[in-house]
Amino acid sequence: MNRSLFSLLAGLALLFSLPARADLRVFACEPEWGALAQVLGGDAVQVFTATTALQDPHHIQARPSLIARMRRADLLVCTGAELEIGWLPLLLRKAHNGRIQPGRPGHFLAANQVRLRERPARLDRAEGDIHPEGNPHIQTDPRNISRVAEALAARMAEIDPADAAGFARRLKAFQTDWQAAIARWEKRARPLRGVAVVVHHRQWPYLLAWLGMRQVGELEPKPGLPPTAGHLAALKARLAVQPARLIIHAAYMDPQPARWLSRHAGIPEVTLPFTVGGTPAAKDLYGLFDDTIARLLGALK
Repeated sequence: MNRSLFSLLAGLALLFSLPARADLRVFACEPEWGALAQVLGGDAVQVFTATTALQDPHHIQARPSLIARMRRADLLVCTGAELEIGWLPLLLRKAHNGRIQPGRPGHFLAANQVRLRERPARLDRAEGDIHPEGNPHIQTDPRNISRVAEALAARMAEIDPADAAGFARRLKAFQTDWQAAIARWEKRARPLRGVAVVVHHRQWPYLLAWLGMRQVGELEPKPGLPPTAGHLAALKARLAVQPARLIIHAAYMDPQPARWLSRHAGIPEVTLPFTVGGTPAAKDLYGLFDDTIARLLGALK
């Protein structure tokens, strides 16, 4: 056997003897958690995100492609608090993946890591789409993102201990940059403190509490019910007495009710990204809050 052939065979033997890279496969229900998992996991994870910013996360079709992705996942990262109650349980049943079932390490719910707002005192479906555990839209406050990041990095290290040091290192770097960004956003957003707003849907209690803004009306007559002409007319009349400065709605929602009220009440309406990818500028978690604050401030002028 000549030397070059021997070297080639030895190299191939070494290659095939090395363990294959076992990336942590993450199934994220919403774009914000997919983006966070990618930041914390780096090249040690493969992230699939089930929804986009232009979809209503309450109502997603349990497609076969989602089932196939979930069947291969090592870690499920979703919001929880019944945000995905209409589709996630069905996917979990059909995927037959024991690693990510409730109660297993591979089942991670972001809402379990923070204190939820708007927990109802009583449950009555006549009051609309009420979440029994509290409002699930926690990602609109960057401080919640920080809390979820701590817990998610720990869970990743539990599932993939071989890369525990990497998860810890990336978490530390993220938290340093994120806290600096929060300070920058809060300073920039000071003119928003005390500003009264009308919302389309109850998606914004965390954002409004963080920025010190006030909600004075909703386009929906009840949570989850489409705006009606009668309700919008009544809201317009009420705003003449209790004015608002802005009307805000998520990028995936029908903008027509907000635009109608804007025209008839003389109040600017603004589309907010709500999650990563909701607007061209909201390309990542930092862009999500950069653009949210920029749009709010721009609409006040």
